[in-house]
Amino acid sequence: MIGRALVASALALHLSAAPALAQEPVKCNPKRASPAIAESWAQRRLNVQRVWPLTMGQGVTVAVIDSGVDETHPQIRLAGKADLTNTTYRDCVGHGTAVAGIIAGQPRNDVPFYGVAPGVRLLSIKQSNDTSGDVSVLAKAIRAAADENADVINVSIEAQDQPDLRAAVNYALGRDIVIVAAAGNQQKDDGTSSPSYPAAYDGVLAVGAATPSGGRSTFSNPNAVAVLGPGQEISSTWTGKGYQSKLEGTSYAAPYVAGVAALVRARFPNLDQVRVRRRIMLTADGASGKGTGAGMVNPFLAVTMLLPSEQVAVAAPVPPPLPASAVRKAVPPDSRSMEVATAVAAGGLSLTAVVMAFWMIVPMGRRRGWRAGSRTAATGATPGSGPN
Repeated sequence: MIGRALVASALALHLSAAPALAQEPVKCNPKRASPAIAESWAQRRLNVQRVWPLTMGQGVTVAVIDSGVDETHPQIRLAGKADLTNTTYRDCVGHGTAVAGIIAGQPRNDVPFYGVAPGVRLLSIKQSNDTSGDVSVLAKAIRAAADENADVINVSIEAQDQPDLRAAVNYALGRDIVIVAAAGNQQKDDGTSSPSYPAAYDGVLAVGAATPSGGRSTFSNPNAVAVLGPGQEISSTWTGKGYQSKLEGTSYAAPYVAGVAALVRARFPNLDQVRVRRRIMLTADGASGKGTGAGMVNPFLAVTMLLPSEQVAVAAPVPPPLPASAVRKAVPPDSRSMEVATAVAAGGLSLTAVVMAFWMIVPMGRRRGWRAGSRTAATGATPGSGPN
């Protein structure tokens, strides 16, 4: 417990640019929270508890860049926090607390709500006191999360393209961090939409909002969408130690996917951020129209599916061949030696035959006085056995 407090303090001291005396925000009036919550369709649809026997996200650090997180909530457990607004760590909107709960809300027996990856190490980096914020501060927050060795960064914020934001995203991607960002909500009355950043940058996993039926929500920006996450009629944790229901927006779809990214990183620690994003897209439920990307994210398949191409990519390298000196060359046959050996063997056999013959014939000749044997003896006839 003391170690966790020290980590949180170190993060706060390293990242916070607050003045000596932090001032309370001028307006800090979040929507009132409800003391109770019902199980949402998103939890039933994703059913992340099927994955928990394999991993709950342990060992993975997820940074939430948002309006802050209410760490007094009984289902929120922070490992570190930072305030880049020079105000306080307090969540004056409720948005960041809801996002954090979707990612890592701790399961409780008395509450039917839980996060996707409750085992992660959760960081809160506050970049705004309202629903918008400064793009330059957002860029600083992304860099700060990267410097704190985050494995996954959730950005449920819409912004305009800006050089420092693009550079910050590239900086984080270069440090092998998975960046999950909300694709944005359509703002124009004529129904047209424009790209939202950082979601529209190459290398960022852009998330659109899905309805309970699995289709894209009408408000979800169709540009650059990689996958969908539940983003309509959502329930989650809220500032004030309570809950909020009927939330909607790609802001709440992104943390579902960020939680899945954390599960994948925990289950496959050797996959880089490119292959983590690829795995999430390849295991999604399939596209169902414009702006749906690969379809609804599927936590169970993302963690369990065997991808042959991925197995080839991460297979152990083939061992190098043995050096030439390790194998002794065969000695060529010595023809001369073989000829000599054959001659010696033949001579030995001949000599043996002579000795055997001498050993048998000499004693026989001595017994007969060296006289030739009789005819009958030669033919084998017995004397006196002829006809009378």
